[in-house]
Amino acid sequence: MEQAIQLNDHNKQEYPPMHTAEHILNQTMIRLFGCGRSRNAHIEKKKSKCDYILPTEPTNDQIAVVENKVNEIIAAHLPVTVEFLPRNRIPEGIDLSKLPEEAGATLRLVKIGDYDTCACIGQHVGNTSEIGKFKIISTDYQNTTLRIRFKLEK
Repeated sequence: MEQAIQLNDHNKQEYPPMHTAEHILNQTMIRLFGCGRSRNAHIEKKKSKCDYILPTEPTNDQIAVVENKVNEIIAAHLPVTVEFLPRNRIPEGIDLSKLPEEAGATLRLVKIGDYDTCACIGQHVGNTSEIGKFKIISTDYQNTTLRIRFKLEK
């Protein structure tokens, strides 16, 4: 008899399109700047923000490249899939540093095509085409922290 997988309770209901856009933004920042995933994030339906640790402030042109790349991935109509794996079989390169101490032996990996994979228990869309247009509202940079505020448009 198959045993049901039990995940930790999630303390918040994210808006799936915005939460999926956050994953794409994180991977875009990793690829363009070599930084880690957001150090701090506040994801809401109307607007969201993510903080990244960077040694220097990006230029306006670099921020435009981030926005364009996120929209390129959204427009690629990539499938968003889920896979459950034992913690000891998580592929190399998947950052588990933000997992809570009580995270179980089985982890849920969320994959956005071949673009991003991360451990996550939040809600996501089934395909990037469901997200809408990603728009960076503003950025500010202080003490090696870049804050990106963004929204989604239809």
